Amino acid sequence: MNEFRLAVAQFAATTDIAQNRHIAVSLVAAAGAQADLVVLPENAMYSDPARSSTGGHSEPLTGEFVTALSEAAARANTHVVAGFTETSDSTRPFNTLVHLNNAGELVGTYRKIHLYDAFGYRESDTVQAAPAESPLTFEINGVTVGAATCYDLRFPEMARWLIDHAADVLLYPAAWAVGPMKELHWETLLRARAIENTAYVAASGQTGPHCTGQSQIIDPLGVTLASAGEAQESFAIAVVRAARVEQVRATNPCLDNRQFAVAPQH
Repeated sequence: MNEFRLAVAQFAATTDIAQNRHIAVSLVAAAGAQADLVVLPENAMYSDPARSSTGGHSEPLTGEFVTALSEAAARANTHVVAGFTETSDSTRPFNTLVHLNNAGELVGTYRKIHLYDAFGYRESDTVQAAPAESPLTFEINGVTVGAATCYDLRFPEMARWLIDHAADVLLYPAAWAVGPMKELHWETLLRARAIENTAYVAASGQTGPHCTGQSQIIDPLGVTLASAGEAQESFAIAVVRAARVEQVRATNPCLDNRQFAVAPQH
């Protein structure tokens, strides 16, 4: 049967990279004992929401953070998707997602395309935007997964791009900042991306005090299957099934009825 168990894990990353790494590895171990895929938040390696320190907080794909997650994925026999700050050739790093398979191998990356230049914040001042070249998609037990990052959620074209690459499940690792109406935006947009694309949506958010938490898994009709709420260092699990996607798409064939294509700008 084409299905797998998916876990969205959450915690509040800080400027203490070693502690963030320890928490991330612990969450992979705990959630990975029950799940085939564990999703960690955006900026899981390092986060400074207060913007009190500057520079130097990035690592290459071969650095300690990704290496530790690779080892944790292999030990737990689970796939892992996580966000971290990746060193680039520029003075500004990339905001990157990595996909590690259940053997601990790095098999995919996605560098954030839409930077969070909104609500009084300018991510582009410190992070380099990546070109829209190819999406991050992969398969687990016959179910295709696609991934994007945080602010990408506000761009329905990004989700549709993943859907056009056969995604049944959309992942959104995030550090969704708190603020007026922000939790409502988070919940509404996640549910909208699921409903309009007749796909599962799984979101992993950093927690308070600076971010909303509310990691959750939503089914293709917009039903919330599991949520971690506001709890620190926690996770939620649900089973995602290709048969459910097929059932919903047969009932609501909006993807077949669409009249517009989506293509990245170059």
